[in-house]
Amino acid sequence: MSNEDEDANEFTRALQLNSGTILGMVMKAAILLDLFEIMAKAASVSGTSPFGDDAKNLSSDDIVAHLPTQNPAATAMLERILRFLAANSILIRTVVAGKDGEEKSLYSLASICKNYIVDEDGVSLAPLLVLFHDKVIIDSLYQLKDALFEGGIPFNRAHEGMHAFEYPAKDDRFNDVFLIKQWATLAKILAKYPQIRGINFDLPHVIRNAAPLSGVDHVGGSVPKGEWILHDWSDEHCLKLLNNCCNALPEFGKVVIVESVVPDFTNAGCSSKLSNVMDYDMAMLAINPGGKERSLKELEALVKQSGFAAIQLICNAAVYSVLEFHKKV
Repeated sequence: MSNEDEDANEFTRALQLNSGTILGMVMKAAILLDLFEIMAKAASVSGTSPFGDDAKNLSSDDIVAHLPTQNPAATAMLERILRFLAANSILIRTVVAGKDGEEKSLYSLASICKNYIVDEDGVSLAPLLVLFHDKVIIDSLYQLKDALFEGGIPFNRAHEGMHAFEYPAKDDRFNDVFLIKQWATLAKILAKYPQIRGINFDLPHVIRNAAPLSGVDHVGGSVPKGEWILHDWSDEHCLKLLNNCCNALPEFGKVVIVESVVPDFTNAGCSSKLSNVMDYDMAMLAINPGGKERSLKELEALVKQSGFAAIQLICNAAVYSVLEFHKKV
């Protein structure tokens, strides 16, 4: 590759960084409009997959017909949204000749949309995307610079001194946004292992509006759950939590957690997994008091200091790792 080509690629990437928030916000709008669910249902012909070659391609007119709007500009606006999503490989765009001889765009779902359509267990990544792009979270990120100069937690600075676990109690709308995201993991586990029962243990204001979930008991309290919890807290808080767990366990007991473990940096550049985990680390920096993503070495140090004998990496799933903390080996 010539120097001119490298410069052009770097400049193009710089332009993408400048407009980096646009993709996430358009995705949020698409989810709130239920576009992916609408397209999946409308594209399935006689029960075939909405992602296969037999799936029906849809025009913006076809999709608008399923939206509760009388806005005469809706079709033109949606066409541009669909074209944008296709340019970002979220949708697939096919150009055909229309009845009047003019080009017409038809759209279908790219395979990545499977992650944003509710699966057979009632779970998708859509609520997590909506949460991360909620105004409550975005307002916290606006405070990063000032928090670095002046101190404090960005979230608290943006929300009248309240921390992230207090705030949902005063904002029912945001509490609902946060709530939907929370149930997804537990629902997925119980769908795969229906013989077990789950306890959804969370703060009382979170539990208050919890929808019934088969096989789950909703319990209000002040002790955090074990999935993706350590990253919410500082080392000091994690040591207290893990020490309490260790003391409560029988001699050969263990704690099972799910966390995003920071992979090693390499000279080869940034992997997609590393980039994703670092995104979460920035979210923790902006939202939670001392929260951060940790490497396996950092987690091992917490484990040993809190009284556990060993840490064991059981498996990895995308950016998540299942780990066991053993009291005695």
